[in-house]
Amino acid sequence: MEPWPPVDDEALTTELGAALWDTGPVSEAYLSAALAAFTWRTADAELAVAELTFDSAVDAELAGMTRSAASARTLSFRAGSVLVEIEVTEAGIVGQLSPSGGGRVSARTADGTYDEAPVDAVGFFSLGVPPPGPVQLCARTVGYAVSTAWVSLR
Repeated sequence: MEPWPPVDDEALTTELGAALWDTGPVSEAYLSAALAAFTWRTADAELAVAELTFDSAVDAELAGMTRSAASARTLSFRAGSVLVEIEVTEAGIVGQLSPSGGGRVSARTADGTYDEAPVDAVGFFSLGVPPPGPVQLCARTVGYAVSTAWVSLR
């Protein structure tokens, strides 16, 4: 077996040419992976993006008007008539979706989903402590699907 990458340009060109002209069958695993990737190409497009409208860490004057303790951080996101409000503490995230009606909410980082929870009939949900770095919440209910803008919660 030749070392990779090939040590000279001619050997590399020969190997790449052979790979392009290989007409062998594509394995079923690769076909399944390609179909799955194709299916997910519009997953985020169906979600409305809720933009950050309030962050107690940024607006200290308005943060004094919240009913939570000073160690908590409150954030509000809006997409049309959908409102996502969360409070982040050392114990985790509690939040509420409006309009309410049940469903599921998940929290994800660039590495994938880190927590998921049901949304009760009143719109309340609870998630674990967010990891460092940007986090996005994604909620699906009977009436709508929404994802928040990416935001660092810690």
